[in-house]
Amino acid sequence: MLMLIALAPALFWGATGIVTTKAGGKAIQGTLGMAYGSVLLGLGTLFFFVIPHAGLAYAFNPRIWLVGIFSGLFWAVGSVGQFESFKKIGVSIGNPISTAGQIITNALMAAIVLGEWTTLNMWTFGVISIAMVTVGAIFTAVTDKKDQSATKIPADKFRQGMYAIIISTVGFMFYFVFPNLLNKIGFISNAVHSTPNGSGLYYMTAIIAPQAVGQLIGALLIITFFVKEPNLIFDKYTWRNVVTGIVWAIGNIFMFIAAGNPHIGQAVATTLSQCGVIVGTFGGIFILSEKKTSRQMVYVTIGSILIVIGSILISNLSSLHW
Repeated sequence: MLMLIALAPALFWGATGIVTTKAGGKAIQGTLGMAYGSVLLGLGTLFFFVIPHAGLAYAFNPRIWLVGIFSGLFWAVGSVGQFESFKKIGVSIGNPISTAGQIITNALMAAIVLGEWTTLNMWTFGVISIAMVTVGAIFTAVTDKKDQSATKIPADKFRQGMYAIIISTVGFMFYFVFPNLLNKIGFISNAVHSTPNGSGLYYMTAIIAPQAVGQLIGALLIITFFVKEPNLIFDKYTWRNVVTGIVWAIGNIFMFIAAGNPHIGQAVATTLSQCGVIVGTFGGIFILSEKKTSRQMVYVTIGSILIVIGSILISNLSSLHW
């Protein structure tokens, strides 16, 4: 059951790029629409789960809200960068490259900074797992020089897409790690972080609502002061992307429940969540009609197999305490 929870974000997050592309609009509209959807689901989680189970004092703990808001701000930066890359180089290419960056940074941050990998065997199999998932993700983005009519992306667009992915990767890295990092340095006490019964369920669900508020604040700041198109705040494409936000937010809830559980942990949860690249890649090909040559399809298939094998390996890291 725990692994199913950890794999759920892969399905929902993998579908996010497809849903936002279908919804249309600019990258910032995808981000803002997602923030609206996240707020709706975040408030639902707060009032229908956290308050009834953990109580008002816990649900509105000021430290949890501060951590959540900052985590949400980091997400806003990561989301704008990722959606911008999708617009520039496509979902079937941008999603795998973005995934590879997130896998490396999130898993290693969790392993090194949060100290989740404690034995040589965990490190050995962990690095092998990350390498397999990363190579698999890169394989799914291979281009075919022999048939440029199907795969050619202008150099300036590809460069812009890569810059967007770098910014996105940094934003998502801090978004993922920040809630557990603040526990690691003592800002969030172990008593607050581990309830109930050491599972971390209340902390990781309580943080969803403030994260959504941070996401909304970040998206509004970006669209107003950086993109400078406040007229898009209530545009129809922004509202259409609320569906994107709800899809993403469901995956987010499962992600943080898994990350907060000591039997899974941040490194395993974030890596498994990135299996969504398979959903995103094949969805981009078959649903969005992004063209692939026969050679590319071979790489996509091999890459997907590597991702699955690597994910199976990393999902069993918790048993390698020898």
